[in-house]
Amino acid sequence: MARHYLDHASTTPLRPEARAAMAAWDGTRITADPGRVHTEGRVVRAALEEARDQVAILFNSRPRSLVFTSGGTEAINAAVWGATRLDPGPVACSAVEHSAVRDAAARAGAVVPIPVDGLGRIEVAAVEEAIGRCRSRFGRVPALVNCQWANHEVGTVQPVDEVVELCRRLGVPIHVDAAAAAGHVACDLDRLGADLVSVSAHKFGGPAGTGALIVRRGLRIDPFLVGGDQERARRAGLENVTAAIGFGAAAAALGTGGTLDQESAAALAQSDRLTREARRVDDVSVFGDPDRRLPHIVCLGIGGVEAEPVLLGLDQSGIAAHSGSSCSSESLEPSPVLEAMGVDAERSLRLSVGWSTTDADVDAFASAFAPVVAGLRALRG
Repeated sequence: MARHYLDHASTTPLRPEARAAMAAWDGTRITADPGRVHTEGRVVRAALEEARDQVAILFNSRPRSLVFTSGGTEAINAAVWGATRLDPGPVACSAVEHSAVRDAAARAGAVVPIPVDGLGRIEVAAVEEAIGRCRSRFGRVPALVNCQWANHEVGTVQPVDEVVELCRRLGVPIHVDAAAAAGHVACDLDRLGADLVSVSAHKFGGPAGTGALIVRRGLRIDPFLVGGDQERARRAGLENVTAAIGFGAAAAALGTGGTLDQESAAALAQSDRLTREARRVDDVSVFGDPDRRLPHIVCLGIGGVEAEPVLLGLDQSGIAAHSGSSCSSESLEPSPVLEAMGVDAERSLRLSVGWSTTDADVDAFASAFAPVVAGLRALRG
């Protein structure tokens, strides 16, 4: 049976450009510490800095502002740790943030919640209100505000420009988790002006195990990992040069020739079709903002059946998907994102497309979804 992968928001296949760049580098058989001054070290340093330039170009940021990490999770932890280490204090955070953001914020200290609406959207007024509540309760502004670029489960794009402008005006540091958005929509970090931005390579076709924290020019934060002066003393540990090269190649593939715009348009057409096909079935709704959303993510609510049997039925039909239900991950709790939105996580289905998605993948879902749901509803009598 052919397999059809519709879980790109979790991780997407390695792009051929990234695979080729990593294989070519490994084929050189050069092994050296990029911090050394000998010839081998300088060769490795040049390759690392070329990768840094490629990633920086995709996000319109300064290469010197970009710190390579082991992934988005480390970048998030480094952002929260770095911001609160020098200025311990409460952290403002919404329930729709990724668990890495929520857990890092909770570990940093008191969390001032930012409410969201039924579309999973963070309103600018809600952020300003949270900052005011922080002043009232703690006598100060938050040490950090977190605002994701876009939601990883329902795809809602947040008003990041307005939230960053508010925080800059009020003198509050802000971290933007852009892992779900990066490589799927244009992320102009120089224009955005956020203090800290975290991204992950494997979400858009780079290798797993690498990401980046982009630090605003002039901002000084304590390193999360200590024990060396790598990454300009902002992240200790020998850099994973091969992974960085793959990250850079994936970024370069998107940043040239309008590829990002082309892929975004294709993803939007595919996800719109997935939505149309799903809504041919009775009692299927769409979660998240229908207009301001990421092009590659669709989250559905399916009345009358729970997520686990739908996922299993689709899997038996050769289709990989995801759900906000606790059955579909290592967590034992339903999605805090969907709970914060006031929708039923136990009946959610997330479909996400990527650079390698084909019409055949969408066709397979269109053929399988209705029979799977009908069969499960029939079992309920």
